[in-house]
Amino acid sequence: MSLATPDARQARQQALRAFLEDNGWQMSDRATLAADASFRRYDRLRRGAETAVLMDAPPDQEKPAEFLAIARRLQDLGLSAPRILAADAQQGFALLEDFGDRTFTVALAEGAQERALYLRAVEALAALQDRWRPEMAAGIPSYDTDELLREVRLLTDWTWPALTGAPLPETALAAYEAAWRAVFARLAAVPPTLVLRDFHVDNLMVLPRREGPAGVGLLDFQDALIGHPAYDLVSLLEDARRDIAPATVEAARAAWFAARPACDTDDFRDGYAILGAQRAAKIVGIFTRLDRRDGKPGYLRHLPRTWRHLDRGLAHPALAPVAAWFAAHWPEAQRLTPTPHDAL
Repeated sequence: MSLATPDARQARQQALRAFLEDNGWQMSDRATLAADASFRRYDRLRRGAETAVLMDAPPDQEKPAEFLAIARRLQDLGLSAPRILAADAQQGFALLEDFGDRTFTVALAEGAQERALYLRAVEALAALQDRWRPEMAAGIPSYDTDELLREVRLLTDWTWPALTGAPLPETALAAYEAAWRAVFARLAAVPPTLVLRDFHVDNLMVLPRREGPAGVGLLDFQDALIGHPAYDLVSLLEDARRDIAPATVEAARAAWFAARPACDTDDFRDGYAILGAQRAAKIVGIFTRLDRRDGKPGYLRHLPRTWRHLDRGLAHPALAPVAAWFAAHWPEAQRLTPTPHDAL
């Protein structure tokens, strides 16, 4: 159901009220938990001493069915995705287990030791990949070259014109895609796994009453695909929204290779660099789009950090074709933060 009109929004609210009443909850005691860069909304509901999280994810804009399916698979692996208390995937409503408010981001702000938290995150991610089996991938799309290319195009589609005032010329765009395509071919050297795609401190919860990998609550995995095992490690350690102490990054990488010795290969390290650069290019484009299309300029403050991530990736030998393209078409001095759209 599109929410473009007042009537559609009113109809959705009525459907939501009916969903809650059918499952023994009410709309009245409801407080917003999150409504961020997506169209999803999360509210905490209270019923006496009980709480639950309401997920409102319009199916024409979000992926509620995929969220529910991945949540169940993660639970089957002994990991802590929120339990599903009730769901209507067709309408995009779900009542979920309440993990509380202590994300890793909150814990860090409260003074928790950065290194200890990142090591816990690595433990959970390593457990996910160790327990994953190829037959579990049925029905989950692949993070293939076409999808990776679509994502790096976000940089040229949004940030280039925001900085230059014109589209990237077609010949330069064709060369850009060819360079990335040559680089992505190297990713096939490592067997794929489940990739959550947004594995970072904002989406990880501290669950002190659970031990081992289950002590990390997992959120925001509806976009999961089957892809390279380095992607989520890059997502964790090259965070677009916060600087991480180099010593923490090194300790986390060492813990990763200790937990997953089969990844201690040049092919894995090449993939880590390639996906770090790919992810940075995508995020620069996404954050520019959030400003230009969605009127959310606050994300632009993260672009200098994300450009640095891209520059670091381009220095790796596996990125040579892409690095050559950037040197020719978009040199480092021109990798800037666009002026916010509302200031133009």
